[in-house]
Amino acid sequence: MNPELEPKETEDFSLVLGGPLYQLLLRSGLVKPPLERVTRRILLISLTAWAPLLVLTILDGRFLGGVKIPFAKDLEVHVRLLVSLPLLIAAEVTIHGRMKAIVNQFLKRQIVTPAMRPQFARLIASALRLRNSAAIELGLLALVFVAGGFWWGGVMTLKSDTWYALIVNGQTARTPAGLWYQFVSVPISQFVLLRWYFRLVIWIRFLWQVSKLELNLVPTHPDRSCGLGFLDGIVFALAPFLLAQSCALAGALANRLLYDGAKLPAYYVEIGTLAAFLCLITVGPLCLFTRSLLRARLQGLQVYGQLASEYVIGFDRKWIGGQRPSDEPLLGSGDIQSLADLANSFAVVQSIIPFPFGRGSLVGLVVIIALPLLPLAFTMFSPQELAIRLVKLVL
Repeated sequence: MNPELEPKETEDFSLVLGGPLYQLLLRSGLVKPPLERVTRRILLISLTAWAPLLVLTILDGRFLGGVKIPFAKDLEVHVRLLVSLPLLIAAEVTIHGRMKAIVNQFLKRQIVTPAMRPQFARLIASALRLRNSAAIELGLLALVFVAGGFWWGGVMTLKSDTWYALIVNGQTARTPAGLWYQFVSVPISQFVLLRWYFRLVIWIRFLWQVSKLELNLVPTHPDRSCGLGFLDGIVFALAPFLLAQSCALAGALANRLLYDGAKLPAYYVEIGTLAAFLCLITVGPLCLFTRSLLRARLQGLQVYGQLASEYVIGFDRKWIGGQRPSDEPLLGSGDIQSLADLANSFAVVQSIIPFPFGRGSLVGLVVIIALPLLPLAFTMFSPQELAIRLVKLVL
């Protein structure tokens, strides 16, 4: 396909390059188009959330001691602000490039036919308008600053004396560092996270709309997904986002296991729920194409089944029924190779999978989610015991 023929909307597709915050970062020089200076953004945003906590706890005597859980030993806050938050910011670069490439594949593989391209371009334009919505982004900002900090203060805090709060006569009293954490640090991390979920909603909506088009799905495509196999690239495109979510949960659970006396099995439901949810939002939207794939498989089986019947009947008449010319030898005949090629094509149609992703993507998804949570297993077993259990599991 000639790149000059691609609609400009397709060339510019991005879930990242838009919205009030992006424009603000452009004006401030923290973004050089399209997404350069990511290190500078990570340092500024993360240190704005984390560095004042360091200073305030040092001044307050709660950095290394003075309370049951000093700032230096709070795994949750360090993982949230120094691991999860930077991952969410860095994810913009990788997801921007990979999603743009994925969307272009609809055109480059001619899955979207020339007749459908104007409608496809309108779907992209609609996604970009939603991405640029100032009302939604400002609403998310208001939500986290009004409700996010209070939700964290009421639900996520530890029931112990910590660097951010003291328990006095059964009442929680926030320290200066605790106030900064509740009303600045937590809302910053929550806004960055919710902004990503908003982008994923746009992505899911776009895939749903595309799945309703009359797509040019080829049953004999070797990816066994009628040409849609490129969509499973979304799993690794979203890897930084998935890691950030899993790291945040691991940090929160680590605090409760180490300081609240909780046991890891008590949180299996939370871990399983997060894993299932992350899998759902990653590969679940790809299942929107299942109906089209099943329809293409059925049509392919009918068409190639009829073609195969016509060919093998002719083949049998010629080579078995004695109708071949006397001067045409069986050895070296192209008819044999054509029969084999037809059988291979029919086998490909038969093996079409109803989902445009494979086992490798699912394994990669599970590994990405599980990796940050594995260290929590050391709270239940010693490293030696864990190694023995893993060996037994593998063998």
